Amino acid sequence: MMPVTSTPARRAARRPAAGPPPAAVRAAFALWVTAVAAGAFETALMVGRDPAEGFGVGLAVRLVVFTTALLVAVRMRRGAGWARITLAIGLGVLGTASLVVEPLGYLLDGGSLADALARADALERVFLVSRTVHLAAVLTAVVLMFRPAANRYFRAAA
Repeated sequence: MMPVTSTPARRAARRPAAGPPPAAVRAAFALWVTAVAAGAFETALMVGRDPAEGFGVGLAVRLVVFTTALLVAVRMRRGAGWARITLAIGLGVLGTASLVVEPLGYLLDGGSLADALARADALERVFLVSRTVHLAAVLTAVVLMFRPAANRYFRAAA
């Protein structure tokens, strides 16, 4: 017969015991939440602009990415090194690339930032502000997750 393990004991076994997270890790977590919120807001703006385009596979993929990002960020905050690496590569590198490829393509094709801003309507300007917050949150969170205090925290949890 297998021993019965209580639910709190199982939770404790899955959670790294590194003590409370340092300020850099707490701030990184808050920034990941901010990035997900900005991404959800951008999605709502896109669906609001063109509802027919917003529904379907693209929306489902975004919801899965947002939910997964939040769950992984929670694990990162608890000291899971794999979660820190997953966030850094998955969202810090690949996610950032997906956010900037279209604007960079526009600029590389000879487009002008000044012209794009001059033609932008109010919704596009709100989207641009949200996208800027989104990118700043992701890039800052990645940096914070690798600060010396964060590195010590993740090593202690390993």
